[in-house]
Amino acid sequence: MQSNEYTTLRKMIYSQPHIAKTATQYIMDIYKLKLFTALATAGHFGRAASACHVSPSTISRNLKQLEEELNTELVLRDNRSVALTEQGQQFLQFAREALQQWETFQESLLTDSKPLRGQLSIYCSVTASYSFLYDILTEFRTRHPGINIKLHTGDPAQAIARVTSGMEDIVIAARPDRLPTGLDFKPIARSPLVFIAPMQQDSNMHWHQQPVIISEEGLARERFDLWCKEQNLSPSIYAEVKGNEAIVSMVSLGFGVGLVPLIVLENSPLQARVKRVIDQPDLGVVETGICVLKKRLKSPIVSALWRQIADKAP
Repeated sequence: MQSNEYTTLRKMIYSQPHIAKTATQYIMDIYKLKLFTALATAGHFGRAASACHVSPSTISRNLKQLEEELNTELVLRDNRSVALTEQGQQFLQFAREALQQWETFQESLLTDSKPLRGQLSIYCSVTASYSFLYDILTEFRTRHPGINIKLHTGDPAQAIARVTSGMEDIVIAARPDRLPTGLDFKPIARSPLVFIAPMQQDSNMHWHQQPVIISEEGLARERFDLWCKEQNLSPSIYAEVKGNEAIVSMVSLGFGVGLVPLIVLENSPLQARVKRVIDQPDLGVVETGICVLKKRLKSPIVSALWRQIADKAP
């Protein structure tokens, strides 16, 4: 929590005596939870301390206090790196949910002061960041210049897990065949899954006769595995990777054929070095959209972006 936001919030809390005592203690607990979640995310005392702008000893001291209060070990320490225990994993889920509730409460106190101020975390793939984010955020930034955007990019297969766990406020994700309970989803694009091969590959060669480069997990991998099972095929998997952009790169270098959403191919700087294979199996389309936890829509900041997306959704 930034110092100016903290000061403003304290003033607003103390103007309401009926919540002052409870909220003051809660602020201290929230501080501990923020340090713990930073440590769990970074997996390293030094990196967590740097992200929180505190010393590693501060992280360590607060962790010790939490473990003493809970009477359980939350992390396994190895020099300065950490791994969560089973109890630590459970506590991390609690901590993230508590932080989300706190942020929603904090934002509700600040809604009377216009414009909205705070932070919004968004997660998406690299392709989604330049395919969709510009259109999504241009109007939003104009309407709400006081909201800071924290953008994380990575493997799209991780998007749903990151929003359900509370790591992100909103994600751009491929809609799973079964959307988890408690999530809301707004579609923004549809794209078929296509097999691609190196440009120099013989066009008469079938894709299943070649080494396959495939996502480690996610919708494309699930569809591919199911189709191979139905067709009684045992393809040769050359590599399992995170991120569709990496698949295009490996295919362009001649390591094998790959499976990606067509939108990834169309937006890749390497599209001239690969081609779609002739004997394309039908693995269906990927529906890409914006995903959010329904309970996070109580947050004025999250709700502001969600309403804008809903107004423009097809």
